[in-house]
Amino acid sequence: MTRVASIGECMIELRQGPGAQPGGLYSRGYGGDTLNTAVYLSRLGVDVDYITALGDDALSDEMIAGWAAEGIGTKRVARLAGKLPGLYLIQTDDKGERRFFHWRGSAAARELMDLPETDDILNSLASYDIVYLSAITLSIMRQDGRDRLMAALKRARLLGTRFAFDTNFRARGWPDLNVARKVFSSAFEAADIVLASTEDLAPLYPGESHTALLAGISSPEVVLKLAEPACILRAAGAMREVRAEPLIKPVVDTTAAGDSFAAAYLAARLGGAAPEDAARAGHRLAGVVVGYPGAIIPRYAMPPKKASRPSTSRKASQ
Repeated sequence: MTRVASIGECMIELRQGPGAQPGGLYSRGYGGDTLNTAVYLSRLGVDVDYITALGDDALSDEMIAGWAAEGIGTKRVARLAGKLPGLYLIQTDDKGERRFFHWRGSAAARELMDLPETDDILNSLASYDIVYLSAITLSIMRQDGRDRLMAALKRARLLGTRFAFDTNFRARGWPDLNVARKVFSSAFEAADIVLASTEDLAPLYPGESHTALLAGISSPEVVLKLAEPACILRAAGAMREVRAEPLIKPVVDTTAAGDSFAAAYLAARLGGAAPEDAARAGHRLAGVVVGYPGAIIPRYAMPPKKASRPSTSRKASQ
């Protein structure tokens, strides 16, 4: 069976209720970009493990139980005595755009590359068909940890594993933009698939055209999501634009739009779909997700699954 490893951090989420005033009630959940993608991959029929570190507290137990209920494998989740998950708070405006506030400086996930079990985790990457991570994943690591992870990914690729990199960028997670640019460049060189957006890349490469942004990404397969509901796809040496279908519901919350796009795109590619069809699948799921509050939509709201299923061959969609 096709298997994906998603690497990153999941945090406790506090969300302001609709129309809530300052000091009003907040709901509690959990989320994180690569965890959101893992949930949607699992719902789309992909066998996915989540790789992270959590504490030994009740909230971490709750996360593990929730992931297992979604069909996500948790055998690669490290549990650290005395540690806690990070915390973030979301506010959304009347257009559904979100604003994040984070408390994560001592979160367990920041130690993922510095544990006794880190070598076993890194060696396991070669057993997956795709390893998926984001720029946020890399931002929570020290440079030596990033180097260990990138070296392990390069070894895994020699054995047939593909590396998918999402450019999800949060400036506050980086010491300065020059460090971020160097890390992005290294990831672009190593990745087989890059899921990018102009929103992510504009702060790093201000004033660059779409053509210039794509030219700066050396990966063989690139999806550049645009400000309008469309993306530019570069694959097999060809470039084309893929537009999204009109939304059925109004935008309520854009949280996890990119995460769900990534899940649907990768699931479709693993199922043997052409890149253009995979991009359409990404647009379709993201268009549904933005019509609901929160990162994870109700199961009943998921679009119907297509007839194709993930391939059992690691080479099928390359």
